[in-house]
Amino acid sequence: MVVNMPQISDVPAEEQAAYQQREADRQRLYEDLGLVIPIGETASDEPPNEQERSDELAFRLDWIDDYGPPLHEHATVVAEEHVGSGVEVSTVSKEEEAEIEGRVEREGGDSGIVQISLAWDDYNDLDLHVFCPSDERIYFNNKKSECKGVLDVDMNVRPVSRKPVENVVWKSDAPLGSYKVGVHFYKHHRKKRTKRTTKYTLLVSTHGRTKTYKGRIKYGTAMQMVTSFTLAELEKKSLP
Repeated sequence: MVVNMPQISDVPAEEQAAYQQREADRQRLYEDLGLVIPIGETASDEPPNEQERSDELAFRLDWIDDYGPPLHEHATVVAEEHVGSGVEVSTVSKEEEAEIEGRVEREGGDSGIVQISLAWDDYNDLDLHVFCPSDERIYFNNKKSECKGVLDVDMNVRPVSRKPVENVVWKSDAPLGSYKVGVHFYKHHRKKRTKRTTKYTLLVSTHGRTKTYKGRIKYGTAMQMVTSFTLAELEKKSLP
């Protein structure tokens, strides 16, 4: 895995200023496209009943019918970014990595040659967006790509867990080329102790080598471009 996207703190001041202007432009576009979902009434911490679950699923289906094209327009602009949003590139403990892997396993997700897992600790609905070498985007409305990537865990469209995870995986084969990873704060669920800013951990694994990113995202803000990596021919040949 070759990480080819510097974070905002890694670039010179002049480029940081240019990034901030692009970020402001993305935010204006995000708001102009009407992609900020209004916040509903505060709910209890009790798990949603079947009617509430049905209502949330119906809401997202209706939302993507209306806002699918604007979301695509916004995502296309985000995918042009070549600087990461300022997450911390860090090393997690074996226990923390195992805990996130346990969430994926708990939800029936797979591991694979390339695996990208997003974890957070509240009832909000964050969404993983993976931009593939095939120019496809894997996310909740396109869970399987022609290049064999799969979003096999998609959580908290209904606020069911305070320990959610999302997972995109290429199980046995993955295309060569550049991958980009974005995080979108889709919806703020007004549950008790669930705030408008969510901290998250992103694990990016290629051929058993893992990079970890820690960031935060605020409700009402544009999709974050977190990082990118390139899957190279040398890695392909190194497979057993």
